[in-house]
Amino acid sequence: MVSITHQPILEQVDPPKSPRETLPTMYDLPSEDPEEPGLPDQFHDLQPQLLSRTLKLSGYPSDSYFTASDLNLYYDVNHYLWYKRSDWFLAIDVPRLYDGKDLRRSYVIWQEGKSPYVAIEFLSPGTEVEDLGRFYNKNSQVAKAESVIAVNSRENDSEQTATKPPAKLEVYERYLRIPHYLVYSRYTQKLRYFKLDGGQYQEQSLNQENTIVWLADLEIGLGIWEGVFEGIPGSWLRWCDRAGNWLLTDTEQAEKSKEEAQAQLLQAAQNLLATGMDIEQVVQLLGLSEEQVKAIQLSD
Repeated sequence: MVSITHQPILEQVDPPKSPRETLPTMYDLPSEDPEEPGLPDQFHDLQPQLLSRTLKLSGYPSDSYFTASDLNLYYDVNHYLWYKRSDWFLAIDVPRLYDGKDLRRSYVIWQEGKSPYVAIEFLSPGTEVEDLGRFYNKNSQVAKAESVIAVNSRENDSEQTATKPPAKLEVYERYLRIPHYLVYSRYTQKLRYFKLDGGQYQEQSLNQENTIVWLADLEIGLGIWEGVFEGIPGSWLRWCDRAGNWLLTDTEQAEKSKEEAQAQLLQAAQNLLATGMDIEQVVQLLGLSEEQVKAIQLSD
């Protein structure tokens, strides 16, 4: 475990230096805080893996976006020790490695220059109040009314927030301005989607019978997939294309490619046998076993 160092803020000069030059970096603000509790369950380990391994952004090279889970997000230059820890987030137009050369220990906004573009939280009884904020256990009309009240009261809350970190929803909405915020409960298999509109999150209507969130600006969808991941059956969040086809993990893609190559070999063997070529020649030419070729012959 690595303790957080309290590096003093460097004195400003004239002309003033940027926060990137004067405030702590990820090396000073790591995620491995010994005071922070560990992951709550195996789902919080596996689900982010599935999200990252199925993410394919057609408009971005793979080395120009970054995904992470359980990584501290430091977001306020005025309170540089304040952070939120997302269950999963995506940042675009940033290198996969910090400054193109190092694995990240945290995500520091004033160093990266880019806020996350998508954030996803996995609800649990101990986190849902903070994760949902004003949308917690409220119908849409009440949530809308309370959002107006929240905006009107922000100026009055400025003194309080000077000493107390804001809740997660407020950080995502006001500080980071993350365009797409989603929350998922594996207990109820319910996905909720909040889109930043006019500086505030507005909850979007979803078809809970066939839940697919289409992020048009990223040309990718997110839905609930019933399947087995890493040997565990469940209802998982997974990326999909416009037609609703689930995107494959690297392992699944390799297996699919292997099966397709094998099918092509078997078809080639069938074609060669149809020309009158004997089994031994087909085996030698295609590298198949004699049993495989004989099985093809018997199936005709």
